[in-house]
Amino acid sequence: MKIGILTCARLPELLESDKKLIPLFANEKIDAKAVVWDDESIDWTQFEYLIFRNTWDYYQKETAFNLWLNKIESLGIKTLNPISVIQKNKHKFYLKELEKEGISILPTIFLEKNSTSDLQTLIPNSWEKIVIKPAFSAGSYLTKLIDRTEIESIQNEFKEHFATKDFLLQEFRPEIKELGETSFIFFNSKFSHAVNKKPVENDFRVQIQYGGKYTLIQPNEDLLLQAELVLSKILEKLLYARVDGIVIENKLHLMEIELIEPDLYFDLAAGARERFVEAFLKVIGS
Repeated sequence: MKIGILTCARLPELLESDKKLIPLFANEKIDAKAVVWDDESIDWTQFEYLIFRNTWDYYQKETAFNLWLNKIESLGIKTLNPISVIQKNKHKFYLKELEKEGISILPTIFLEKNSTSDLQTLIPNSWEKIVIKPAFSAGSYLTKLIDRTEIESIQNEFKEHFATKDFLLQEFRPEIKELGETSFIFFNSKFSHAVNKKPVENDFRVQIQYGGKYTLIQPNEDLLLQAELVLSKILEKLLYARVDGIVIENKLHLMEIELIEPDLYFDLAAGARERFVEAFLKVIGS
């Protein structure tokens, strides 16, 4: 079997932690190869499966990525996660649907592009700080934390962005600095490991490129059930999923469910890569 592990031009041979999957696939008689998703020289029909991993520039190439997804789908090439999942997950308005299904999310305003709304009247007075981020984004792209006093200036600063992109406005919870964000990682819908991520002092972004500190943790059974409930809302078969949220008084408040190209923190959890490959074999076998 030949499979392609999808990446971006910045990481043509994959992130080192994902690159280590290749020999594990080889042990299962699977020829796995790193491939850049927008490399026009690639014959995609040579692969039986494509696995999304390090496609970390997709949000910067929105039109090209959408066209590429359509192309892969029209060729009938199987992907993990499925393209139907990718199509929905790439736009964070899916959070609105999950909230309607009873999932607790952070207080959020879903601002559609070209909205004529005045943010001063749109944002509740109880929100002292607000996080603004595009609905089609990753890695804190165009993401800002502002005070209420900055609403008017941000409306002017982001005027062009608001005209062309959908945005999320979320109430900033101070717990993100004190308690951090927790990620629950699942392979084939089975829990693998969890990681707590805390930002450095005077920042709110937990990504490692901004100095975030990551720690492997063991969540209690109740939190696992809450994360599994989020995952249960995705009906398609998943190779992997990362459920991100803030835990406040043992209640998980969903921030995102990452199904496209999340860091799965392989290096923090012993046996995680082996569980990933085992999950692949079970998913394609089913």
